[in-house]
Amino acid sequence: MSASRTPGHSRLTKAHKLSIAGVTTLSAAALAFSLVPAGAVEAETVNAAPVAWTKVVDGVQAKALQQHLSVQQVVADKNAQDAAKAKAEAAAKKEREKKAAASRSAARTPVFANNLDGWIKEALFIMKKEGIPGTYAGIHKNIMRESSGNPMAINNWDINAQNGIPSKGLLQVILPTFKAYHVKGTKFDQYDPVANIVAACNYAADRYGSMDNVNSAY
Repeated sequence: MSASRTPGHSRLTKAHKLSIAGVTTLSAAALAFSLVPAGAVEAETVNAAPVAWTKVVDGVQAKALQQHLSVQQVVADKNAQDAAKAKAEAAAKKEREKKAAASRSAARTPVFANNLDGWIKEALFIMKKEGIPGTYAGIHKNIMRESSGNPMAINNWDINAQNGIPSKGLLQVILPTFKAYHVKGTKFDQYDPVANIVAACNYAADRYGSMDNVNSAY
C-alpha cells in the first residue's frame, strides 16, 4: 500500500530546517547576553577608573601631610626656643637676686673702728646673731678691770700662769676656755680683740648668765 498523508500536516523542507537552526542559535546568544549581570559591567567600569586621578589625590594628601609636619616642626622649634629663653631669664633673675642679696647683706654689715669702742661694738654685733647676751657697759666694765683695754695683755703671775696656761687678751681668757667657747666666724686667736671678747662673753653667759653679771675675776 502507498503511504498516506495526514491532513493538515506538511513535510519540513531542508531550507526550513536550516532557518529554524539559525533562529535557535541567535536566540541562545541573545539569551546569554541578557544573562550577563549588570553589576559586572559597572564593576568593570569602576575598576577602569583613571590611574592619574588616584595619583593626584595621593600627591595632594602627601603634600598636605608634609605641610602639617612642617608646621609641627616650626611649633616645636618655637617652643624649644621659648623654653630656653625662659630658662636663661630665670637664671639671670636668680643671679641678679643673689647679687642684690649679697649687696644688701654687705650694706647691713657696718664697718667698725679698730679701737676698743669698735671691738666691743663688733663683738656685740656677732653676739646678737649668735644669741649670746651682754651689753656694751657690762663688757667695757670687765675689760677695763681685766686688761685696761690692752688686747695684748697677759697674766704671767697667777695660778693659771703657774700651770702654763696664762690668761690673755682684753678679757684675760685662758686657752682651754677660749677653745671651748670660741665662736665660729671669729679668728682663732686669744689675742684677737673681737674673738677674745666673744669667747669670754660666751663663757660668761654659760657660767653666769651674762658678762653683765661678772663683777670680779671669773
